[in-house]
Amino acid sequence: MLDKRMQDALNGQINAELYSAYLYLSMSSQFAELGMAGGRNWMHVQFQEELFHTQKFFDYVVERGGRVLLTAIDKPDQEWPTPLAMFEHALAHEGKVTGLINGLADLALELRDHATLQELQWFIGEQVEEEATADDMVKKLRLVQDAPAALYEIDKELAARVFTPPLPAAR
Repeated sequence: MLDKRMQDALNGQINAELYSAYLYLSMSSQFAELGMAGGRNWMHVQFQEELFHTQKFFDYVVERGGRVLLTAIDKPDQEWPTPLAMFEHALAHEGKVTGLINGLADLALELRDHATLQELQWFIGEQVEEEATADDMVKKLRLVQDAPAALYEIDKELAARVFTPPLPAAR
């Protein structure tokens, strides 16, 4: 059974993951408006990943005998001046999420909740990947600035991204 503090913190993380999904869906919409189908795809894949993370946290809370209590999701930003600004925002956002996950791990340690700490290890590793992926795109977009031909090539790269749900871990 989950400690009440851990249950509340995990419910907060479920809300944060849903907000992340909402944010990336908003970015996907702006890329579509810009005519950048690759950017739209990249952000839509990110949206799917965040929904997967939400479901993973949801299932864990339920599996541990806890109760998921959903709360309102904040409205995400709707406009960014450039594709680079969107990816800079995504990178900063993933850094914030990393902090939230680390806070959950700290709480699990404090509560001596080894099962939750083990579950969080997957998310800790996932955040390393999330930040690295966004950082890679920020670096590429900074290199090309607003050169249309270079943006076109980057957009083709962004179009190749595919959502592949991770295989369930054996317990």
